[in-house]
Amino acid sequence: MKVLISTDIEGIAGVFHPEQTRAGNAEYEHARRWMTHEANAAAQGAFDGGATQVWINDSHGGFRNLLPDLFDPRVRLVLGKPRTFGMMAGLEASPQVVFMIGYHARAQSRGILAHTINSAAFARVMLDGEEVGEAGLYGRLAEEHGARVALLTGDDVFGAQTLPAFPGARFLCVKTAHGYSSGITETPAAACDAIRLAARETIEAIEAAPSAKHAKRAAHDEHRCELRAQTSAFADLFCQWPTLERIDAVTLAFDAPSVEHVVRTLNCLSAMSFMLR
Repeated sequence: MKVLISTDIEGIAGVFHPEQTRAGNAEYEHARRWMTHEANAAAQGAFDGGATQVWINDSHGGFRNLLPDLFDPRVRLVLGKPRTFGMMAGLEASPQVVFMIGYHARAQSRGILAHTINSAAFARVMLDGEEVGEAGLYGRLAEEHGARVALLTGDDVFGAQTLPAFPGARFLCVKTAHGYSSGITETPAAACDAIRLAARETIEAIEAAPSAKHAKRAAHDEHRCELRAQTSAFADLFCQWPTLERIDAVTLAFDAPSVEHVVRTLNCLSAMSFMLR
């Protein structure tokens, strides 16, 4: 069984402040190590459960946070950008199962460090009439390419938002949000132990019942994405893209033939936003 593990940093145990997510300071160096250990625990648990190949995708910021020398030598790492599938790079290898480790709640919710793709520019993303965060978007991308979202980890707000979209998946809560930058967390060691166990049990359950049904999302010939920008200036910039439709001062929309096209468009808009910083 092939497993792809997508790993973000905001949902990692012990991470609460933006400083911990930004390179160039001591707090970040601690956080990237915790991120590495949680990703490695997920990989080791997947191998324990019977996985034969595991890819780990660094899915935060510049996609070069993980520390390669601390990983189980059996894993393969996906690092750096740009890349077509963004946070779900590794789908090219056709994994059957996807884990999302260290993910966070969507923008303008009360989860720890909550945002969607670009906290400075994006206030809300709607896909086919449903508000989504990064897990919702990239989980649908994984499903579009034939992979099953099987394990999610992060804070309690993230879990409550995301698990209903993937009813066959398992959620492991490693911290409880009290607000954007506060809450209660497991220790890094305890989180890693729990993640390794959850990963093993998840793969064992899939191996034991490989034909068991899991919820299939309805196929779409075309997808509609609506994006609310943080300011009208960002909407002005984004609508230079000729296929985008302006809805109001801060809202725009576009149609796309696949979730992959939605994700790629949003990531291009995110990159454009740096012109206004």
